[in-house]
Amino acid sequence: MLPEPSLTRRREDGRDVPLLVWRFPEPMLAVSTAVLGGGVGPREWLVNASVPMSYSRPDPDAHLREIAAEAGLAGPGIGLMTGVDVADVVSARAGVPGQDGVLGQDGVVQVWATVGLGAPIPAADPSAEGFGHPAPGTVNIVIWVPQRLADGALINAVATATEAKAQAIAELGLAATGTATDAVVVLCPMDGPVAAYGGPRSLWGAPMARAVHRAVLDGGAVNLATGRSWSDRHDQK
Repeated sequence: MLPEPSLTRRREDGRDVPLLVWRFPEPMLAVSTAVLGGGVGPREWLVNASVPMSYSRPDPDAHLREIAAEAGLAGPGIGLMTGVDVADVVSARAGVPGQDGVLGQDGVVQVWATVGLGAPIPAADPSAEGFGHPAPGTVNIVIWVPQRLADGALINAVATATEAKAQAIAELGLAATGTATDAVVVLCPMDGPVAAYGGPRSLWGAPMARAVHRAVLDGGAVNLATGRSWSDRHDQK
């Protein structure tokens, strides 16, 4: 299993800002839509950083590199940002029946999600104009799959996770598919037998979809009930 992330804090603009850090025990194969470390390839760490809802830096990738360096992280990694408090990360697990111990793995998909739904949108909104600077509410999803996935399966897994996220958001009662800044990361071992598929009825895609759905549903319910971003919470202390 991928280790649980550590919750730490960084000092920025006179405030202690929460940060989730995953330090991988060995390089992992990743597919990611992140602004830092996006694409497909080996990765050695991952950070998920809270930022104010007023965040407007034009270089979030450079900012995330600074954050990673301050945390002592080097080599290729992945950086995510969100307007919610990453201390509210929600985790969920789902297993493949009868697969415990198969391939030396435990047959369980692990998901972590930070769910910010303060600025939900339907992806195909005909009234949307231009690009602008969307608010960083953001749903960030990190997924660990215990078997090496083929490149196509990795990309398919991103689609599966996105479909499960959209299903959960619909069940929360929002006419939306996500926010304008959502990100997905799928991690798996670099070596070993290769699984060819990542769709929602595949060996690993099915438990992945269930775990993503549960994490987003639980995290979204809390976020909608409190309606508080990290900066709101900080400023009200």
